[in-house]
Amino acid sequence: MSDPKDPNNNNNNNNNDDTFEKYCYMCRRPESETGKLVSFVNGVYICPDCLNKAFESISHSPIRFFDMSNMPGFDNLNEFMPNDDIPDSQKVKKRKPKPEKDSGKEKEEKKELTLKDIPAPHQIKAQLDRHVVGQEHAKKLISVAVYNHYKRVLSDPTDDGVEIEKSNILMLGPTGSGKTYTVKMIAKLLDVPLAITDATSLTEAGYIGDDVESVLSKLLTAAGNDVDRAEKGIVFIDEIDKIAKKQETRSRDVSGEAVQQGLLKLLEGSVVEVPVGSGSKNAMTPVTRMDTTNILFICGGAFPDLEKIITARLTAQSSIGFGAELRDTFENDPKLLSHVTNEDLREFGMIPEFLGRLPILCPLDQLDQDMYVKILREPQNAIIKQYQKLLLMDEVDLKFDESAYEAIAEEAAKRKTGARALRSIIEEFMLDIMYQIPRDKAIGRVTITGDYVRKKGSPKIELRGVTAPDET
Repeated sequence: MSDPKDPNNNNNNNNNDDTFEKYCYMCRRPESETGKLVSFVNGVYICPDCLNKAFESISHSPIRFFDMSNMPGFDNLNEFMPNDDIPDSQKVKKRKPKPEKDSGKEKEEKKELTLKDIPAPHQIKAQLDRHVVGQEHAKKLISVAVYNHYKRVLSDPTDDGVEIEKSNILMLGPTGSGKTYTVKMIAKLLDVPLAITDATSLTEAGYIGDDVESVLSKLLTAAGNDVDRAEKGIVFIDEIDKIAKKQETRSRDVSGEAVQQGLLKLLEGSVVEVPVGSGSKNAMTPVTRMDTTNILFICGGAFPDLEKIITARLTAQSSIGFGAELRDTFENDPKLLSHVTNEDLREFGMIPEFLGRLPILCPLDQLDQDMYVKILREPQNAIIKQYQKLLLMDEVDLKFDESAYEAIAEEAAKRKTGARALRSIIEEFMLDIMYQIPRDKAIGRVTITGDYVRKKGSPKIELRGVTAPDET
């Protein structure tokens, strides 16, 4: 053992960072719960309780529990024992002590979210309008829901005894309608940590796959392992329709109804043991406690064939006779999802307890050709603007005429994959252009036409210093 008083001892600087929690090697509890840990070689820490149990097991006789940190020889072990074997992904920042009201230390050095910092619903929607095209009702609904949620988080329920209940969100819409992108913009606007996970990877505890607590583990990682900041973040669970209850099965539904049951305690709000840097709990993974009461959970899914369930319910409710609503009227309605109810979702396979913890239903409209054209033109980070910026680096001006926008929108509507189809379409016809332009320095402008998008013609290419015929 090296001398801690030796000025040349390099081990003294290995454990100077008190920002992260230390964990007991045997019981995996953090130092904030066990008391001061005893440090051994190779970054191994043991809590006093585990040391007492080890001594009791060895001696086979009752031993009085005592604090090992007060024993001679154990009080200064933490000053020179190395701590290099703990990976950074499994280090958790210590919680900030709650300041006393009269101490004048309420303001931390790092700016925290306050009621004054929360933008109003119309401001949130205005920011979303710059990035998300259409979906006016959905953007208005989610702006109000997020605004009310963070007012609830930052309010003091002890003022008048009124405690605002938690309101999670369920987003329903076809693929490519902007569910994930909208949530990303919300988290970026509020500057809160965001974790995006896929429900298809979740299984019941004890089976191959990620436990439900892994969604909180990703949120903790996104918050830089800061538990206090993670407890005010947003969790987006995509493909939530994939964990619907199987209609006819005799085997254990470990990735369906069981996952819905496991998510109940997270959605409602409870203190959960979260594995740090891992998707599941095991004996070698440290865990920390997180309170999910102030975490906003947003679930999203395409819910295929849900329109058929809604149509069947609406047509069953309509009267019989000349004034009855025809089935085709509902089947051809592009905003059919706006009529969704919890009854439809229960028939789809979602359990009532799960739906009860997602009180806000946010349906998104299916994209049409006009919306595809707006997506190509209006957003601040539109795909066409990205390509124009790429070619501008080569001093080439990229233009699209009206027929090109219409041709791209027609092809995207045929593929039925939402806004994701736009990039794949543009990648196809821009491949040859992006390949040829760097090798020909004489090209000054490229105009994409509808015939070129439909593979019936070529783009208009103008050389540098040559005026186009229609501009003379």
